[in-house]
Amino acid sequence: MKIKYTITLLAISFLVMSCGNDDKKTLADEAAVSVKLNTIETSNNNSYLTASGTIQAVNSANLSTRMMGFVTNTPVDVGDKVTKGQLLVAINNADLQAKLSQVNAGIAEATAAFNNAEKDYNRYKNLFAQNSASQKEFDDMTANYNMAKARLEGAKQMKNEVEAQFAYVNIRAPFNGVVTGKFIKNGDMANPGMPLVSMEAPGQFEVSAMVPESEISKIETGTAVSILVKSINKNIAGKVTEVSSSAKNTGGQYVVKVALDKTNESILSGMFVTVQFPVESSGTSKVVLVPQEAIVTKGQLSGIYTVSESNTALLRWLRLGKTFGDQVEVLSGLSPEEAYIISADGKLYNGVKVSPSPALPKGRE
Repeated sequence: MKIKYTITLLAISFLVMSCGNDDKKTLADEAAVSVKLNTIETSNNNSYLTASGTIQAVNSANLSTRMMGFVTNTPVDVGDKVTKGQLLVAINNADLQAKLSQVNAGIAEATAAFNNAEKDYNRYKNLFAQNSASQKEFDDMTANYNMAKARLEGAKQMKNEVEAQFAYVNIRAPFNGVVTGKFIKNGDMANPGMPLVSMEAPGQFEVSAMVPESEISKIETGTAVSILVKSINKNIAGKVTEVSSSAKNTGGQYVVKVALDKTNESILSGMFVTVQFPVESSGTSKVVLVPQEAIVTKGQLSGIYTVSESNTALLRWLRLGKTFGDQVEVLSGLSPEEAYIISADGKLYNGVKVSPSPALPKGRE
């Protein structure tokens, strides 16, 4: 019995030692992650001014009405292409139809009165010329004729007013474009000034950027700029077309409009961009720049992977500044001429073994 117990203990001990040796062997044989290094770049400070903005259509409209009534028809949906004059929203217009009938009846009555007054005026005009009517009789007929003429003109103008109101119960597309928003449905009550449908003309876009008061004096109309569309990671050329001279309604930020030189189907209204305005350099100081693709973001923190002396990945937290196209300024955390990991063939994390390419500088091998 004792011999069996001893043999069992020896077997278990051997198994545990074997497993431990296998684990150590696995860790020791773990392949290092192949990484590519890059060196910090520097650029002249203040050679560019960057500002955030959004892409918007040059021709856009938010359509509303001046009439109150129930919506009876909304024949379009978001994304539909529409042509100029196409019906977008119809509002109940029974009261306008009744008013138009009243106006037409008033015009018929005024026309009859005018025709009768005109006949009397012409008859008394001839009688007065033949000295068969007095001056007072002719003056009375003339006044009656003028009043009938004025009443008829007033009735016609009232009809024009009613017909103009029909434009606010049948909302039509002001230009060829695409429906980008629909804020009402059949049966809803439309109120004056309430947005019903929004639309824009595709193909022509511009950027609206916000520039602080300390920088607005450096931007001029006609300046060629570079625009980074963040969502598709593309740079597009543009030109400043408008520089606002007031920040009264924009919270101290000045609006700068930039026309895009060309667009493609991947550009959509509402995309966020970074506009890079070239400005004259005010000094010889340098800024540290790294590609945005190398930045690692965790919550509100931003960092970049470097390589330690023992060839392991080391995450360095950074304080970032302005964006310059596809590069971002590093205010602290990295020094000029320092190497960092630009790409890796495997997953990076703190402490993982890495195989740098090109080789690390001397002293860090």
